[in-house]
Amino acid sequence: MNILVLNCGSSSVKYQLIKAENQTQLARGQVERIGMGGATLSNVRFDGDEIKIVGEIFDHTIAIEYILAVLLSKNHGVIGDKSDIHAIGHRVVHGGETFSDSVRITDEVVKTLRENIELAPLHNPHNLRGISACEAILPGTPQVAVFDTAFHQRMPRKAYLYGIPYGLYSQYKIRRYGFHGTSHRYVANRAATFLGRKLEDLKLITCHLGNGCSMAAVDGGVSLDTSMGFTPLEGLLMGTRTGDMDPSVILFIMSKEGLTLNEANTLLNKHSGLQGISGISSDMREIVTEMKGGDKRATLAFDVFAYRVKKYIGAYAAALGGVDAVVFTGGIGENSPEIRKASCAGLQFFGIDVDDQVNETPEKEKNISRSGSATAVLVIPTNEELVIALDTMEIVTQLKK
Repeated sequence: MNILVLNCGSSSVKYQLIKAENQTQLARGQVERIGMGGATLSNVRFDGDEIKIVGEIFDHTIAIEYILAVLLSKNHGVIGDKSDIHAIGHRVVHGGETFSDSVRITDEVVKTLRENIELAPLHNPHNLRGISACEAILPGTPQVAVFDTAFHQRMPRKAYLYGIPYGLYSQYKIRRYGFHGTSHRYVANRAATFLGRKLEDLKLITCHLGNGCSMAAVDGGVSLDTSMGFTPLEGLLMGTRTGDMDPSVILFIMSKEGLTLNEANTLLNKHSGLQGISGISSDMREIVTEMKGGDKRATLAFDVFAYRVKKYIGAYAAALGGVDAVVFTGGIGENSPEIRKASCAGLQFFGIDVDDQVNETPEKEKNISRSGSATAVLVIPTNEELVIALDTMEIVTQLKK
């Protein structure tokens, strides 16, 4: 079954075409600068063939038409007809309290997603545009929504409720939702396979570290707690997001600087984090380069980032009552041995002890803990698109029975 996996943003569409039965990626790419001048589509075929197209791509419908044209192309394509796309899997950021699993997209599901827009105003509208575009271009092709929030919907109430008047939760559903759930679910399952153990027997701390960062305490495959909250702003320091801080800080800044709500939101989400502390970059690679060159603010940004990860490891080890493995994933988690080492430093009393030599090796998937350590420290590349494809195949297959 060929599954077209889509991740629709405000001005971009990332995609993969995956043959789900054997988990083979046939093609991948992205459309960028939708609605702007110089829009581009970049596509890479399974055999390495690459093509880049520049065009007038005014909206998501035209973007997906471009994607289909490339996938069907005689010289660069991988399918012969639209009907060779058997289903479409969408990454949808927010499912609210309604969706704890992936679902077939129906009119009722779309209605519920629209109702959840206020919970994810920067993401869900664009996800919905992608769904609508596919309905227009590939009518009758089953579509499935896979939610970033779904994996965390089994958290206990003590983990997801905030200390605000309960009526505000009841009326507005203000609570911890958590995000990156598809990634946390994938690496938890992969960690069990890597260790040769059953997932239900494992206590894991999964660390998704990229431009956006989150961690999860996973007990027997169930998310007990996660660092992101009502929005993706809470938790770890991130590329441009503050992460945890006293809520009064923003009220103080707003009063001193005369910021509007929109300006304050932009400050917290776009100009803070690694970028805000270092004054250099939101990219950890650049931070590490400048740190090694002696830049003090780059060093400070690095230290704050690693310290936050370390604190959450300790907190989640306590929440879980022990930990069998810490799993690093995401762009930083997979590619920064410096962050992995610093985040685990001093945690030997937890049985967490990184082997510096193994940590520096180029293998993508590996155990970087010292021989004999009580707790494994793993590096596992995430694959959210594969999870979306497999969920989509499962749901569509059930529909046919």
